Amino acid sequence: MPDWLQLMIQSLPSLLIAGLRFTVPLTLLSFVLGLALGLLTALARLFAPAPLSMIARFYVWVIRGTPLLVQLFVIFYGLPSAGILLDAFPAALIGFTLNIGAYSSEIIRAAISSVPRGQWEAAYSIGMSWSQALRRTILPQATRVAVPPLSNTFISLVKDTSLAAAITVPELFQTAQRIVAVTYEPLILYIEAALIYLALSSILSSLQRRLEARFARYGGFLEART
Repeated sequence: MPDWLQLMIQSLPSLLIAGLRFTVPLTLLSFVLGLALGLLTALARLFAPAPLSMIARFYVWVIRGTPLLVQLFVIFYGLPSAGILLDAFPAALIGFTLNIGAYSSEIIRAAISSVPRGQWEAAYSIGMSWSQALRRTILPQATRVAVPPLSNTFISLVKDTSLAAAITVPELFQTAQRIVAVTYEPLILYIEAALIYLALSSILSSLQRRLEARFARYGGFLEART
């Protein structure tokens, strides 16, 4: 067996364990929390009073206008200067959540805006309140529009979690870096890490296609009924 293949086999368990213990939980938690934050931010921008809408706009402007790596450094290395100490994983979770929240808010805002105004009027005409119309009529239709770009955001997040290595989170990429420091085989180890990220992204891309197909059937069903 070639030395490079033996090294990849030996390092694979450590990389997979790091992925399962840190990369996958960080991705899932960040996306779920970021999606919730994005929904609130989108609703604030569309429907909230001017002061709240301006705060939401400012938040999105700052996050989208600065690099994710800088945001992580500010949270993990900068906040201690202000007396706020965070462990690496919570700091990464906060950073990724804020980043996903800003980007997903724009997707959700555009999806809600794409729903025709007549859908609101139809909901009001049968006695729904604003919240009922939003929950039962607008969001289900907006979801079908938002799923593809949100899925892409989720796939990108899987790869972006490698930036957490810069603030000492022992996720997949930092584990590869630690093995490299011992074996002095950066090419082999980094290719192996890249292949694992590729596998995760491929699985998620397959799930995305299935989800989009399901929503497409749902949309066709709605159009047939109308």
